[in-house]
Amino acid sequence: MVKLTAAATNSIPRIIIFVLTLVYGFAGLFFRDPWKNEDAIGFGGMWTLFRGNSLDWIVPHLAGRDLSLGAPLPYWMGAILIDLFGSWIGAANAARLYSAICFFAAALAIWYATYLLGRRNEVQPMALAVGGQPNRKNYGMTLADGALLIFLACVGLAQRAHETTPMMAQLMGISIVLYGTVRGLDKPWQGGLWTGLGIIIVALSSNLTLSLIVVTSTIIAVIASNAKLRFRWTLTSTVLGLMGFAIWPILWQLGHITPEWRHIAEQGWRNMPEMRSAPSLESLSFLSVNFWAYAWPVWPLAFISLAHWGRAKAAGAWRAPHLAIPLSLFIGCFIYVLFREEANEHDLMILIPSLSIIAAFSLPILKRSLISFIDWFAMFSFTLIALAIWIIWLAKVTGYPEATAANIARLLPGFQGQFNWLAFIVAIVITGLWVSVVRWRTSRAPKEIWRCLIISASGTTLMWVLLMTLWLPTINYAKTYRQVSARLSQVLTKESGCIDTTNIGPAQLASFSYFTKLTLRDDSSCHWMLTHNQSEARAYASLNNKKLTLLWEDRRASDRDERLRLYQVSAE
Repeated sequence: MVKLTAAATNSIPRIIIFVLTLVYGFAGLFFRDPWKNEDAIGFGGMWTLFRGNSLDWIVPHLAGRDLSLGAPLPYWMGAILIDLFGSWIGAANAARLYSAICFFAAALAIWYATYLLGRRNEVQPMALAVGGQPNRKNYGMTLADGALLIFLACVGLAQRAHETTPMMAQLMGISIVLYGTVRGLDKPWQGGLWTGLGIIIVALSSNLTLSLIVVTSTIIAVIASNAKLRFRWTLTSTVLGLMGFAIWPILWQLGHITPEWRHIAEQGWRNMPEMRSAPSLESLSFLSVNFWAYAWPVWPLAFISLAHWGRAKAAGAWRAPHLAIPLSLFIGCFIYVLFREEANEHDLMILIPSLSIIAAFSLPILKRSLISFIDWFAMFSFTLIALAIWIIWLAKVTGYPEATAANIARLLPGFQGQFNWLAFIVAIVITGLWVSVVRWRTSRAPKEIWRCLIISASGTTLMWVLLMTLWLPTINYAKTYRQVSARLSQVLTKESGCIDTTNIGPAQLASFSYFTKLTLRDDSSCHWMLTHNQSEARAYASLNNKKLTLLWEDRRASDRDERLRLYQVSAE
């Protein structure tokens, strides 16, 4: 039990949290190219569907490469959005609306799941002798606001939540599963519909392993929880979940695709992304190094919440829904990441919804000293980051400080910094708002339990918006293949014939397919070969008695390791 007064659960004004979420969600979606690596691959699949035929829609893949990108829902959504809005705002910008939809849906599901859990009897504050304790609605709303702020404050989500990757749909699906399971505690039919919808989304956006883990984790959560779900929830979620698993295989049959493509689709569903049959040391090493910074400040708050509520005197404390349901989903997703061939930051996204809900229940019991540490750490860190962003931007635009400008020129040769009034005004406004938030927090002693999160969530938003205004041209120049593609198009034309792309990566293939009109495919019979691995090209020539003549060599300005080469292939 916790002791709280009604004043501690005053909700954040709706306009503030609404605007904060909108600004965070939309910043960085527009006015840029697809970025290497996963962002370009995801967009490449959507672009192929948009321009392709029924086969492309049944088995998403990159143009010219007979390899499945995995389950189709993210690519369906992106291609539809390109078709609807691409002619107005550009294909790449339209495709990234998919990321916005997934992000806002996940945020909404996390808020409502926490709100419903926060109204339950087992988490209510102690009744005060003189009254004045918070009512259920206000307490639930405050915890829900806290969960959303924790979600926004997660440092690692900033860039990854704005890219066109399948993990965004997985994030949405898992968040909806959490909400549906919680909703099912009091409204079985409605909860079953939402849980089933979440399972459908996960099944159609991830590999078979994650889909089965999410289903299993949900079942374990229901069994472990001391608030039993009813038959109506079970029936509805089971029927819809089975439909989700069946949709894609049914399309393989109804689409009359060849056995070869059916095999490609099956392989993609089982192993895209790549999985192992045992925990991966590479993934474990990645988690041990990167998880703590990626999930800050979510993981320490979640740990405090588990430590407090798990040792509660009430019998079966760990079986309470606010712990059992999100913890089961978190453990399942964590196990999935461990079995990845080689986990990356995108895989960590699916851990955050469950952790955010658990972490929200730490807010009523945080010590004043910890609140001050979180506040001052966030204030100090994000202020320094903002200053660095402004100083480096100033160097790019004015050439002063000279040392900073020289370093930028060395790292990004050929980049010309330009002053953009709109970006500058937005950056000034967001910086002014940050100063106002810091001043409000340091000049008062608010009692609301969400007070330690407003700085962290605002700081993450400040950092991301400044990067996506002042630094966007620089980041775009460093991560895009637009310039390299333009130079390649000057060497060859569409009429030159096909180019063998077997030896380039999927991000490069996706980018060249979008930025050029060249005929690219993995075909050794082509008279041209594009590669970034000289030894593989030579091995191919030696094996097939071919002669390679180097026509073109180039790289992105920011990548000193990558070297793209175009060869003419002829008989020896």
